[in-house]
Amino acid sequence: MPDGDDLRSGSSPGGPSKAVMRTVSSIGDIDQASWDAAAGTDNPFISHAFLSVLEDSGSCTAETGWQPQHIAVETDRGEPLGFAPCYLKAHSYGEYVFDHGWANAFERAGGQYYPKLQVAVPFSPVTGPRLLVHPSAAPDLARQTLISALKKTTEHYNVSSLHVTFAQEHDCDALSQAGFLVRYGEQFHWKNEGYETFDDFLERLTSRKRKMIRRERRGAHESGVTVRTLTGDEITAEHWDRFYQFYLDTVDRKWAHAYLTREFFYLLGERLGKKVILMVGERNGQMIAGALNLCGSKTLFGRTWGAGEDVPFLHFELCYYRAIDYAIRRGLDWVEAGAQGPHKIQRGYLPRRTYSAHWIRNPAFREAVEQYLDHERRAIDREMADLGEWSPFKAGGTGDWD
Repeated sequence: MPDGDDLRSGSSPGGPSKAVMRTVSSIGDIDQASWDAAAGTDNPFISHAFLSVLEDSGSCTAETGWQPQHIAVETDRGEPLGFAPCYLKAHSYGEYVFDHGWANAFERAGGQYYPKLQVAVPFSPVTGPRLLVHPSAAPDLARQTLISALKKTTEHYNVSSLHVTFAQEHDCDALSQAGFLVRYGEQFHWKNEGYETFDDFLERLTSRKRKMIRRERRGAHESGVTVRTLTGDEITAEHWDRFYQFYLDTVDRKWAHAYLTREFFYLLGERLGKKVILMVGERNGQMIAGALNLCGSKTLFGRTWGAGEDVPFLHFELCYYRAIDYAIRRGLDWVEAGAQGPHKIQRGYLPRRTYSAHWIRNPAFREAVEQYLDHERRAIDREMADLGEWSPFKAGGTGDWD
């Protein structure tokens, strides 16, 4: 590991200092208070607690192809400058920004794409800070130092590439200025336009969409299912046991890999407490479906959904409408309902651009990827414009979301 490598020379109020970096194989080796001060409170997925749950539960390990190699930069006096959640990857699964085609092309040309480095929150397509700048540090300088540390780490491990996924736009701008290639994606998010009630939101929609949503909500509730919102100590071990079975069923139906262990859900509730929001559907007191969310200071983040029974419209109720209702009552600005799903548009979730940044070491391969991304960005922008025409809102009913 490139621990103790000098990254830059400079000065600080206390006299000359140098920035040094270290990589750690466990988030537990980084002081929680320092990490969380840099991560902020907006996004619980980037918190020390959430990342520790992934590691301590056995969900995120070298054996699952996600080997933690978190980066910390600090002054030579031990003052924190910033951090980056980084993983050495043996595959491209669990990322939601797909580069399998890049891997195949590079290996057909005789290269070795894996291992690679990933700056991300594993298994979570949630936008958030990736260059975590400590509040005591100068932001621009700390961000540049973190980027230098990322590049140095790719050289140390001699990997093909490094990928910073679901980054905030200002992080992507800094990475682009440092030579990273920027990639666009899209998700469907709901924005709170100052609604006081769910009916206020419905009044902004066209009559046809308003009637559709009311019909779907009525259908879910008239099926004999009771819907509840649980958080903190209200979520019991029995709830997590049931939800884990729903999670496994969802994974099986999607032919995916069950990265999250049963212990993950127990630890999640224990360590994140009231930031965990579980929307559940019950029949005769028995939980038959659930939608897992995490709540930040401004946003409700949908994580995953599962059910043991197929009930018409219950998925829409638990994942979309109940989330909107919760956000309105709590005064939150956004609901992010996860990856994919143009069907979310007619339910009030409009397209919003996401960002990632990619450091490709091989010059010829970098040029090919750069050309591909140039075409892809234009295609994403056209698609978002086209999808925006499907908006369920009345003319002038909502502003520009991007």
